[in-house]
Formats: sequence, structure tokens, C-alpha cells
Amino acid sequence: MKRVGMLTSGGDCQGLNSTLRGVAKALYEEYGKEVEIYGFRDGYKGLIEGNVRLMTPRDFSGILTIGGTILGTSRQPFKNMRDKDENGVDKVTKMIKTYKDMNLDCLVILGGNGTTKTANLLREEGLNVISLPKTIDNDLWGTEVTFGYQTAMDIATDVIDKIHSTATSHSRVFLVEIMGHGAGWLTLTAGIAGGADIILIPEIPYDLDAVVEKLNERKKSGHSFTIVAVAEGAISKEEAAMSKKEFKAARAAMSDPSISFKLARELGERCGQEIRVVNPGHFQRGGGPDAYDRILTTRLGTGAARLIKHKQYGNMVAIRNDQIVAVPLSEVAGKLKTVPVDNDLVQAARDIGISFGDETIGKKDKDKKKDKDKKKDKEKNKDKDKEKDKDKKD
Repeated sequence: MKRVGMLTSGGDCQGLNSTLRGVAKALYEEYGKEVEIYGFRDGYKGLIEGNVRLMTPRDFSGILTIGGTILGTSRQPFKNMRDKDENGVDKVTKMIKTYKDMNLDCLVILGGNGTTKTANLLREEGLNVISLPKTIDNDLWGTEVTFGYQTAMDIATDVIDKIHSTATSHSRVFLVEIMGHGAGWLTLTAGIAGGADIILIPEIPYDLDAVVEKLNERKKSGHSFTIVAVAEGAISKEEAAMSKKEFKAARAAMSDPSISFKLARELGERCGQEIRVVNPGHFQRGGGPDAYDRILTTRLGTGAARLIKHKQYGNMVAIRNDQIVAVPLSEVAGKLKTVPVDNDLVQAARDIGISFGDETIGKKDKDKKKDKDKKKDKEKNKDKDKEKDKDKKD
């Protein structure tokens, strides 16, 4: 009898249920009645406390399109996993005991960065673990895309789309705050897809002067409104120069509820336009998965079942070059996939005039002049080389 445990950990997102379904259906198809699937309630908390139940094929029926997670979830910070209780026992020891007491063959874990670090810790302790990449931020290293990201991008894009009409009607500046603390993938792609004029992401610290200049440039060119897509983790150049400790202290002392409200206040004082903030928040994580994520989660889930069949434990199921692959958890844990500043998406956005708030118009003009001067110098050098070659022939 094959005994498999499953849990969902961290923030919820679209595609958790469809991924569970993919794993379970493939296992039932492979082993029939010779497999037992156990669902741990509320993520690692259920594994720690032994809050578990035997699932049946019926539990996985009709959940392809349903959002959230039928198993429930919770956040169990990785840094607290070794904290001991009143009996001197830490969470890791409790999880290992539950696993062994249940005589599990494998534990399938669905989660993001923190979840994956704990999954790798359990692997190091000798448990058979397989993880699946979940996060709307798309910031999990080792996979080209995480499930939930595409659906969340659709939602964030729709928010930006719909804010255009009221922004135009009232000639206002709208700051749309999009989820993403450490990586700006969601803000970047939704910003481009939604036609934002300015995109602010953590990887490219913004200069307030440059943002103000972009707003003024749009007014001068006859555009009465501006849409700014702001990642919740966006930082200014001044903040980027701070130490980690200084940055935390500065954010803790910030009177505004988020970076978007801080920006709205600062821009309102300088640009003379009405500023409004839109924060779709957890709407971005809500609802069922779109068609893309339903397909992706089915592929990832069945990929996990294949790894179980072949006893290829200690891996995260990932997608690379549109292929499902196994990536060692040791290579994934603790690594954040951020947006490279020279990424093609960033360059494409710049090419159509989207500002990332990192340079003023004057600087752009200087850079363009430098590029022109370089081209002229190259042409002059080519002409000189041609003359030299001609002289040699003569």
C-alpha cells in the first residue's frame, strides 16, 4: 500500500485545489485501491499537530475550478521551525514524528519560498518530500512560472484596465498597488498588459524626481491622467542605500499604510494633480484558476505523481522550456527569483515609453546624445579604416 501525505502551506492562491486534484487523480489512476492519500489540515500546522484525515477520490472531484484550498493553509515561518515548546520539542521533531507514526512513503507539499525552505529542511532530516511551486509573485527560483501567477496577473491587469476610464474622466493620477514584496514580476507584467505609464518594482529603486517629471511630461503632452503600477515592495533610491536594519526602521516609522499611499502624498505635494490609490489586495489571490493555470497545475500535479512512482524524492516539480522537470530542493530553497533589470520585458516597456522612475527625462536625453555620438565615432573610424585599406592597396 502506497501512503502519501499532502498539504498546502503559506498564502493561498488560485490553483491549489487543481494541483491537489492532478496529484491525486494520477495516483489513483496508477495505483487504484493500493494508494492512500492523507490530507493535513492547515499546512505544516496540521503536520505538527497530527491534524490529518484520509482522503477519498470524491474529495478531489469537482475542485478543478474552485479557488482557495480544500485542506486549508497557515503560515509557519521557517525561522521559527527550531523554536522549542514547553517540553523542549521543536516543530521539526514533531513533523518527523507525525510522518513516521503514519508510515508515510512520501509527503507532497504545495507552497512558495518559505514553504520550500521547510520542505528542504524535512528532506535533510531524511523524509521523502516532493514540492510544487505555488505563488502569485512568480518569485520561486528553479521554475519559469509558478501556478497562481497567470490568474493573478489577469486580475491585476483587469483592475488597471478598469481604472483607465475613471482616471480619464476625472483627469487624475491613479496608483494601483499590486502584490509582490521582493520581486516585481506581477507588477511588471500586469503594468505592461494594462497600459500603465509608470511601473515601480523592487528591483529598480525609484527616484521621486523622475516620477514627478514623468507626470509633468504627460501633462505637457496633453495627457490629463496617469496610471502608476506600484509593487507593494517598491523602494526609493534613498531606501535602497540603507542597511537592512535602517530600512526596517524607516518602514516601521512610516505613517502611511503602504508605499502607494506614501507616494500619493509626496506626489500630491509636488505635481498639483489629484492622486488616488487603488489597492485590489487579496482579490489578486482570490477566485478560481484561469484556463492556463488549470492546465499548468494538472501538468505539475501529474508530474509529482510520476516522481512518486519512480521514487524521485527531494525534488520540486518545475517547468522549464515548457517541459515538466524535477529540480533538487537543495538548489531551490532560500533563493528568490527577481526581475533582472536588463530583462527583455523591462526593455520592451522602456521602448514604448513606460517609466520605471529610475531616471529623469534630462538623463534620457543625455544618454541618447551619447549613443548618437558613439555611432558617429564608429562611422568615422569605419571611414578611416576604409581609407587605410585603400592606401595599402595603392
